[in-house]
Amino acid sequence: MADKPMINIVSTRCQPKDVEKFNKWYNEVHIPMLLKFKGLKGAARYKVIGDSADAPRFIALYKFGSAKDFEEFQKSPELAAAIKEMGESWGNNVELTSRIQYELIKEW
Repeated sequence: MADKPMINIVSTRCQPKDVEKFNKWYNEVHIPMLLKFKGLKGAARYKVIGDSADAPRFIALYKFGSAKDFEEFQKSPELAAAIKEMGESWGNNVELTSRIQYELIKEW
């Protein structure tokens, strides 16, 4: 079975007063740290549109060439450094609300 591309979707929540600071940090510090891992093919961030109390306010979508790349990422020094830095910068003021992986079925 050939390796299939996959995505890792992470949703987070921060205090409303911290949204601007959080987005700046995520875009300028966190994502660049993660992109140092060569198996990470790209990243994108999204915010919910409208008033969706049940949905996470922000998600980050990380693209990997294969499940093997994702598994290596999980053990990588790049991810460890980014997690450590996140704890130092935010402590308990940011909540990781979900993390889920999807394998590509088909692209058009």
